[in-house]
Amino acid sequence: MGKLVVLKFGEGSFEQGFPVTLQIGEDGDRPAVELAGRLPPQPEIPQLYRKWQSAYYSLGLRSRLEAAAVQITNVCVLEDCYNAAESLSRSLNNWLSSPSFLALRDKFLEKLMPADAIRVILQTEDLLLQRLPWHRCDLFARYPQAEIALSTPAYEEIALKTTSSRTQIRILAILGSSAGIDIQADRNLLETLPGADVKFLVEPSRQELDRQLWSTQGWDILFFAGHSASQTTASQNEVTGRIYLNQTESLTIADLKHALQTAVENGLSVAIFNSCDGLGLARDLASLHIPQVVFMREPVPDRVAQEFLKSFLQAFAGGKSLYLSVREARERLQGWESEYPAASWLPVIYQNLAEIPPTWQQWMQRLRPPRQRLSLRRVCFTSTIVTAAVVGMRLLGLFQTIELQAFDQLMRLRPIEKADPRLLLVTVTEEDLQLPEQKQRKGSLSDLALEKLLQKLEQFHPQVIGLDIYRDFPVEKLPSLKSRLQKSDRLFAICKVSDPEFDPRGVQPPPEVAPERIGFSDVIADPDDNIVRRHLLNFDPPLTSRCSANTALSFQLAHQYLAAKGIETRFTPNGNLQLGNVVFPRLQPFHTGGYQRIDPKGYQLLLNYRPFDSVDDIAVAVTLGDILSDRIPPNLARTLKDRIVLIGLAAPSTGDAWSTPYSIGRQGLQKQIPGIYLQAQMVSQLLSAVLDGRTPLWVLPLWGEIVWIWAWSLVGGVVVWCWRSPARLGLSVCLTIAALYGSSWILLLQGGWLPLVPAALALVVTGGRIAVVKRSLPDSSNLLLKPTLKID
Repeated sequence: MGKLVVLKFGEGSFEQGFPVTLQIGEDGDRPAVELAGRLPPQPEIPQLYRKWQSAYYSLGLRSRLEAAAVQITNVCVLEDCYNAAESLSRSLNNWLSSPSFLALRDKFLEKLMPADAIRVILQTEDLLLQRLPWHRCDLFARYPQAEIALSTPAYEEIALKTTSSRTQIRILAILGSSAGIDIQADRNLLETLPGADVKFLVEPSRQELDRQLWSTQGWDILFFAGHSASQTTASQNEVTGRIYLNQTESLTIADLKHALQTAVENGLSVAIFNSCDGLGLARDLASLHIPQVVFMREPVPDRVAQEFLKSFLQAFAGGKSLYLSVREARERLQGWESEYPAASWLPVIYQNLAEIPPTWQQWMQRLRPPRQRLSLRRVCFTSTIVTAAVVGMRLLGLFQTIELQAFDQLMRLRPIEKADPRLLLVTVTEEDLQLPEQKQRKGSLSDLALEKLLQKLEQFHPQVIGLDIYRDFPVEKLPSLKSRLQKSDRLFAICKVSDPEFDPRGVQPPPEVAPERIGFSDVIADPDDNIVRRHLLNFDPPLTSRCSANTALSFQLAHQYLAAKGIETRFTPNGNLQLGNVVFPRLQPFHTGGYQRIDPKGYQLLLNYRPFDSVDDIAVAVTLGDILSDRIPPNLARTLKDRIVLIGLAAPSTGDAWSTPYSIGRQGLQKQIPGIYLQAQMVSQLLSAVLDGRTPLWVLPLWGEIVWIWAWSLVGGVVVWCWRSPARLGLSVCLTIAALYGSSWILLLQGGWLPLVPAALALVVTGGRIAVVKRSLPDSSNLLLKPTLKID
């Protein structure tokens, strides 16, 4: 927003001085500053002006006055004109440096910056004040984007009538009496204007001009080129303008009063008089409240009038404001002052203070023809087609890998939870493999070490103990261990079901442990990246397998723990596992979330990991050596009663390590977690769902996922449909994708795994398709948005 500066000159004279009020504010807003001051008497200014005017008229330049002039040949007259101009400018600058005006001058400099676009309005009825070359004042010259206009103290806002819609900027161009001047050049310039509908009236009659001004279609610009003049009254403070329509007719503005008033009400906002001595015309037009009048305040040479019009139209139609266009065109005239002295003094604006000057672009926007708009039905249809294509590709498994990666990323964004207080992990580390009790071990845990470990653990009265270490051999020398394994109802062991590809026989369970206390240790890793995302609870092993257990160790431990608390296990009518009041929906072999056509064996769940940065976040862990050496902290020992104790391997050399969604970006030992921690995650997810209200992971049915994808596809289409600005459109699309990502994450916190990648793809494809269709729609206004005017 630019600045508006108003200098109000009160009643006075050059012999008595003038009271002056300064107002400064944002353009289009109320003044933020108002300050009163005074300009002292300066009687020499009228004398210097008349001296300059006399010298200027003595040049005898061929102008657009009603009478032809002769060409100057006397160099002395040129020098007299230059000298008179300098004397007048110097006196004007001295006047504005008077002490009584200093406060206003300082406030002007304080509130305005050289980079500001400034409209300076001199509001006065005094005719001589309006004729002075204010642009030569040092106070204004230091602001390169400021231009000065004149105004009268009396003004009012125009009440516009409702006019018929226009598809072009309408210009009424009056080419009046052209005796001795070249107005064909003016016509040629007007014909090059982009987006303009120019109606030329060549030496019209008064009746023809009057009829055009009454047109209900209205005009935006009134242009006059030809002869004109201003007649000053004897008091020297009233002036009347007259234009010459043809060789026989002339008229004043008063003669067209009602027609011009109607034209203003119908939208006329700019009048350009590219003719001589137009101050009288401008003052008469101001009485009719025409918003802006551009005119020549003195007789203007024909060549100067043409050069000004060319430069002004090029700047104005090229996108600059009306004021800066006048300034640029006026300053360009300085290059002609060697032939036409004071040429840059002539153009000036007369402003109705109640109106804001239009720009060519604003006219273009207002007059833009209606764009063929894409219907919402088309957007809905496009989103439906895109959704069908995306869902089809998804069901073929084309997005499974990237969907699982997106799922992993969302899982990692969940906040870290406290370690599960119901679990204790006893890990066998590399150091534990070298303990004295391990000297005669088979596998990873000797009979002696296991006997001592179980003996120590039973002192803490755990609820259940899970041995996550293979023992496919009988106890040989410790009858007490054999008896403990056979009789303990809280000890569960593992076996491994055979795998036709990697382990055709499997690993049998400890011979001493009863079959009902055996659980398989098998887990399912996704084949593409070996990441464990599923929890296998139950399946029927092959008849040839050494391991005949059909229930996972993790489920055995959780079931035993919950049963001790009176929580029942059952299956719902549709075959889903129910522990207490919590149902664990099984994965469907055809489609579950991002999985398509997975291995259907057994009862599988999505593994709802307890979020962790390190394995210590999963459950409290102690080493085998800590237990055997009684190095358990007392505060921990007091809390071990009724816990689930898991015994397993944590030594890297054993190769029992698994990748999880939390493995991405981790290094070394942290990249995978030992199998005992994976078993802990599986047990913890069952316990947390039943006892803590932690929702198991769930997915929408297929129809629900299709609706979800279609909804985001539609949103993408509507966003592009709504916005036209590339910047706003880009920001809106980014915010929409962020909203999709955020909502997917929030729903995952509630256990819901919803299609993120397919929805994002559908959103982008639909939005892109709508953008392409919008660009292909015909829009003739595209050529009008950035008008350019090239004039040779």
